[in-house]
Amino acid sequence: MTVGNAGARRRQPSLAQLRAFAAVAEHLHFRDAAAAIGMSQPALSGSVSALEEVLGVTLLERTTRKVLLSPAGERLAVRAKAVLDEVGALLEEAEAVRAPFTGVLRLGVIPTVAPYLLPTVLHLVHDRYPHLDLQVHEEQTATLVDGLHSGRLDLLLLAVPLGVPGVVELPLYDEDFVLVTPPGHRLGGREGIPREALKELTLLLLDEGHCLRDQALDICREAGREDAPVTTTAAGLSTLVQLVAGGLGCTLLPRTALALEAGRSSRLLTASFADPAPSRRVALAMRTGAARSAEYEELATALRGALRPLPVRVLSAEA
Repeated sequence: MTVGNAGARRRQPSLAQLRAFAAVAEHLHFRDAAAAIGMSQPALSGSVSALEEVLGVTLLERTTRKVLLSPAGERLAVRAKAVLDEVGALLEEAEAVRAPFTGVLRLGVIPTVAPYLLPTVLHLVHDRYPHLDLQVHEEQTATLVDGLHSGRLDLLLLAVPLGVPGVVELPLYDEDFVLVTPPGHRLGGREGIPREALKELTLLLLDEGHCLRDQALDICREAGREDAPVTTTAAGLSTLVQLVAGGLGCTLLPRTALALEAGRSSRLLTASFADPAPSRRVALAMRTGAARSAEYEELATALRGALRPLPVRVLSAEA
């Protein structure tokens, strides 16, 4: 314990002392070294002497004509330069962190949003924030929220409301659900169908854990359907629409997914609901008090503008 306390009390060299010594080691001349780092010769000499006292070794051999490094000085000059290089790198990194939209941004996205919004998100980031290192993680809602709380993820793009403490939601848009049916279905191609039509359908949904499944079940309950409508499930929307095309039942798709997923098969029909149509809200979500909250809010504003060509109702920041 005595040794540890003695080590803790040991004096530490200052950066100014290391900088002075490194300059002398490079130039082997006090006047040139002082000019190189903008220090007076007396101050430079004093800093090097103070460093020798702190380290307990002689770093320089001083003569009337020139300065030489001692054997210890030759070894420690390498270390001093390495320390100063690392400090310089630290300051550069801090400056980069202070600059908005630089460094890494770890974005979590749910599977029922990722394929349909990521092209817009990536195009926006590429054009407007070229120095931002965007890293995308596609996971289900519960895993994303855990990742946000743990610090593994910085920002989420998902359906809300989450109802989770410590999370701030930045609403982006609302989008309607559409009914996708097999060919020849009585509802296929119709507009303005009532929600109550869902009470009699064989409905195909995603597996447990997908928020879109829970939203679809909520819509069924709002339509007055109390029994479980699910006989077949799928891990993704692409499989789901193929099951519909094969005649196994109908499903609900968010409108942003319609062009991509329904376009996979010519054996699909769609139907729209009467107003107010069932819908979902998609938002960015961040930790309460996030250090980069101003950046995330600016990103949400920019993203709302980029989303206007999509079949959604873009929301204001106050929605």
